[in-house]
Amino acid sequence: MSNYHEPMDLLDEKARNITRALNSLKEEIEAVDWYNQRVVASEDPDLARIMAHNRDEEIEHACMTLEWLRRNMDGWDEELRTYLFTEGDVTTLEEGSDGNAANAGSGHGSLNIGDLK
Repeated sequence: MSNYHEPMDLLDEKARNITRALNSLKEEIEAVDWYNQRVVASEDPDLARIMAHNRDEEIEHACMTLEWLRRNMDGWDEELRTYLFTEGDVTTLEEGSDGNAANAGSGHGSLNIGDLK
């Protein structure tokens, strides 16, 4: 079964690499879920520690793939800068504290410290 929805001959190498990365990310996230369920379900503490180690390795792999996507696929950098490592209600970050999506979470244009007068 192909992971491509368009004819491969219409996709350049960059597009094929992005598909590879996205599929790898899906697989890593799925593996995190599987290992996490095993950690929670295991009654053997030694086995649970091994499964937790494996889960954490899969999280590392997913993060590495996200970073590759951030560097190589349009849109990822801006969105990750908007939503990651923020506080408060994540659903309101798009508008930002001043109603400007360009300033939300990016540190650009405002220090978000309020009026200094």
